[in-house]
Parts: sequence; C-alpha cells; structure tokens
Amino acid sequence: MGVFRRFWAGLAALPVASQRRLQGYRWLSQQPAMLVWAMVAGVLGALATMAFYEGIHLFQRTFFGQQGAVEDVIHALPWWARLLAPVFGGLVAGILLVWAGRYGNNKPSDYMESVAIGDGQLSVREGLLRSVSSLFSVASGGSIGREGAMVHLGAMGASILGRLFSFNRSRLRLIVACGAAAGVAAAYGAPIAGALFVAEIVLGTMAIQTVGPLLIAAGVSSLTVSTLADHQVSYMVPDLPMVDAVTVLPLLLLGVLSGVAAPYFLKGLDFSRSLFKRTGLALPLRLALGGALLGVLLVFLPSVSGNGYSVVSSLLNTPWPWYAVLFIILFKLLATAFTVGSGAVGGVFTPTIFVGAAFGTLFGQVLAWVAPSLALSPYLYTAVGMGAFLSAGTGAPLMAVLMIFEMTHSFTLVLPLMLASVLAYFVARAIAEVAIYEVTLTRERDVLLRNRLRNTLLGDLVKPAVTVVSTPTPVSVALQMFNDYPVRYVYVVDEDSVFQGVIAQQDLTSLLRNQGDISETTAGDVLRLDFVKPVHPDMSLDEAQEIFVNFSGERLPVVTRGDQPKLLGVVYKSSVLETYFAMKRSLDSGGDSIYF
Repeated sequence: MGVFRRFWAGLAALPVASQRRLQGYRWLSQQPAMLVWAMVAGVLGALATMAFYEGIHLFQRTFFGQQGAVEDVIHALPWWARLLAPVFGGLVAGILLVWAGRYGNNKPSDYMESVAIGDGQLSVREGLLRSVSSLFSVASGGSIGREGAMVHLGAMGASILGRLFSFNRSRLRLIVACGAAAGVAAAYGAPIAGALFVAEIVLGTMAIQTVGPLLIAAGVSSLTVSTLADHQVSYMVPDLPMVDAVTVLPLLLLGVLSGVAAPYFLKGLDFSRSLFKRTGLALPLRLALGGALLGVLLVFLPSVSGNGYSVVSSLLNTPWPWYAVLFIILFKLLATAFTVGSGAVGGVFTPTIFVGAAFGTLFGQVLAWVAPSLALSPYLYTAVGMGAFLSAGTGAPLMAVLMIFEMTHSFTLVLPLMLASVLAYFVARAIAEVAIYEVTLTRERDVLLRNRLRNTLLGDLVKPAVTVVSTPTPVSVALQMFNDYPVRYVYVVDEDSVFQGVIAQQDLTSLLRNQGDISETTAGDVLRLDFVKPVHPDMSLDEAQEIFVNFSGERLPVVTRGDQPKLLGVVYKSSVLETYFAMKRSLDSGGDSIYF
C-alpha cells in the first residue's frame, strides 16, 4: 500500500513540478500548438481504448478460459456460469465504485461535466477505478456499452497531459474534449462522428476553433487504431436500394415512431434505476442483484449480453422472423434495465443503437405485410432505425447521421438517415424532455430559459406605485411617506401623471438639517430628474437585469415610452428573481436523464 501511495503522490505532484519547469514555455499551450496537442490526445485516446479492450480479454481468459465478443463468450459458458458471472461481475464492480467514491477530490467524475462547466480537471484515481468497475460489468456479460469507460479514459489521459504542461482553463477543457473525441473515434471507427459527438453534445458549438482540434484528435485516433489493431468497418451491410419520393415515406414514419419510442426507452431505464434504489441495498449488493436478474435471462438467451454488436450485425445481414425480433428486443430491454438500473457504469449509447436496429427491423417486417408495394430491403429499415433511435436518444441528429454512415460506409443511407433522424429528434423533444446525456438537457434548458426571459416583459410584473406625489405637493407629505413606507425614493408626477423624477430620502434629511422650515417647499423644488433610471413595460427581463444590476434599490418605476412618459407603476427586483427561479424550477422538474 505504501508503494501505491507514493505512486499517487508523485503523480499528483507532476503538474506542480512541471509548472515550475515550463514557466518560459507558455507558447506550448497557445492556439497553434493546440493542433499538435490534439494529435497527442488522439494517440492517447486510441491507446486507452485498446488497453480497455485488452483488459476485457484478460478478464475473459482469466475467468472463462477464452476471449472474444462478449456475447460469444457468454454463449459458450455452461448455464450455471451464465447465471453466476454477472453476479460476480456486479459485486466486484460495486465494490470498486464505492472505493472510487473516496477519491473524488472535489473534481468531476464525468468528463462531460468537466468540459462543459468545469475546469477540465478529472480525478485520476476515481476515473481509473470507475473504468475498472465498468470493465467488470461489461466483461461479465452486462448489457451495457464499453464506450463509456473508453471515452472517459481518453479524456482523463488528455486531462493529465494538459495539467502536466500547465494549460490554462480554456485550453485544458479543449484538450480534454479532444481526448473524449479520440475515445469515441477509436471505439466506433467513426472519426467525424466522434468529433461531432463532443462538439454537438458536450460543447454545444460548431466553431472551427473548437471543431478543428477535435477532428484532428479523432482522425489521429482512428489512424492509430487501424495501424496497430487493423480496425475494420463496424457493421457490414449489403447493397441497399436508393429511395425515391414514394418509398421514402415509410422511412419518415419510422423516424416519427422512433422519436416516440426512444424517450420511453430512456424513461424505462431511469425508472429501473429508481426501483433498484428503493431496495435500500448497498451499491455492491444492488449491482449483484442486477447481475442475478440478468443471469437468469442469460441462461435462456445469452445473446442479450454485452452491447449487442453481434445481434445488430446479424440483423443487418440475415433475415429474422418477426417473433424472434420481438422476442430479443423485449429481452434486451429487460437486460439493459437490470444492468443500468442497478448502477453499473458504462454506456447506453450502444444499447440504444441495438434497440433502434431491432425496432427498425420490426417496422420493416410490419410494412412488408401491410403495404408490400412500399417495402424496400429490410436491412435499410434496420440501419435507418439505428440512426433515428440514436438521434432521438442523444439529442444530436447530425452526429447520429454521421455515426451510422461511418460505421456502415453506406452512402445510400445518408439521405434517409438525415430525414428520419431529424424527424425523430423533434418528435422526441415534443413528447418528453429526456436524453441519454444530462449535459444535453442542461444546455437545452438554458436556451429555453433565456428565450423565456427574453420574451417575458416587465409589463407582466408591474405593481401599483403607492409612494407617488405630484409636483405641487408639499414636501411634508413626502416626508410622511418615508415614515410610513420602507422606501428610499418617492416618485413625482405632474397633473397628467407624467413622470418627473424622484425625491430621495437623503435629500430630505439634508434639507431638514440645513433649512429646518420646509412648510413652503414643494415636491417639484427638490425632485431629481435623472437620479433613478425608469424602465418600460415592453422591456424583457433580459434587458432589465442590466439596469437592476447597476441599481442598489429594490424597485424601479415603470413608465411609457415617448416625450410624455406616464408612470404606470413599479417593478420589484424580488419579482424579477422570483419569475426567473420559477421558470428555472419548471424546466428542471420537466426533464429526466440517464447518468453513467
């Protein structure tokens, strides 16, 4: 244990030591150099992904005596091993997660949070332990994707690199994003989609200053994997027919139905998570329980283990009877619910592709029975279903289109994928605010909140102004108002209610001290013309907030526009804040998300 402590202490001290040595080399983290660092992050992301694959194979050789695709290895086991393997994997994965929770060091455990709202720093010990936990869940047959840990390892390696060379906050976040893009590209063999995954989902920007380094990191990562591991096309598909204006209509319907189904798939996973939490069991026991339930399924249908790659490949190339497709999609939904719901760390990205593939296949078979004249190759519906379901689940239609295209290398798919994926996205957002990634929902809520603030007018918040006097009114009346109301200003209008200015409490105090007798002084004698800047009823809350920020009082007068501004009332700073937080609460309470 002492050796490990010294290792971690030395690793933690690296950034501090490097900062001292590299004070004169700040150019290493400037914009031109970031392209070079993006290449380094690409190599690190590829190596991290390959190391995770080797970790899975090591687990399989150690406990199962063979290695290969998770579904194939689980299928080769005797029934009792299929039952017990997920229990063992879940128990160890849970223990590792509990251990990982002790090493957070107030740093985000999620690379998305670190890039989107953090400073780019990730806890190394927590990240490694969570990745090993994911490895145990995946290798023991968990119905969950491998990409979650792979992408996190790529991001973590880039974070260490950036801290080692003293990157500032913005550069560190960018290099971590490059590491994540490299991880996605290496996991799926999709460099363009890998870059857009991070740009569209995590960063929410398509600026070339950001996308450029992401593309370089993802491209170098794919080249590294293809050079060292001979990476092939993820999904081989047969030659698909081109669609025309008539035959594209069913594909549009598939996009709509995918947009309806995907949110309920994600909500089902979230519901499963809540059910497991209600058991009150410790995390290791929850994962072991999820593994036991999964093990029962694997005894009868081992093909629902892992991320479903083998089944999707079969659906894209082999005819399946409709009852077999329906059967496996139901079992896969249960298997994923047991794995994700119990708290296993991994990716829901690939299981979403699996469900989309089966959903599209089933749709194509129903269409061939109902309207055979409109039916095309069943494999076309399988592939389009993958993209449409992925688009609805991630909230990133552009990424989904490119991801399926790069994983299949089928140009014929691009047009139907575009149409179906965009439709699926908008339908899913209209039905429910739910997505795989919380950062997507957070960004969409922020945009919606800003739009609401921009469109909510001050006229909706106007309240009557009680402390108002006319210009001929004796100052003594205003003085009495200051005694009766806890205000700092009294508003002054003329006989036609045209706003003239304000009387400040401090001015009356000074007048009493210097003059004494104020019986003949009127409000018009002591008012201030520009002491308080009034607001207008057609102003948005967004516009008014700048005025409130520079104003120390609690309320501002609301007047009409024009040369003769009439006083309509007042608006309170507290009302503005209450409206803002009420909107934010309504948005926050309306969304669900899947964490991993």
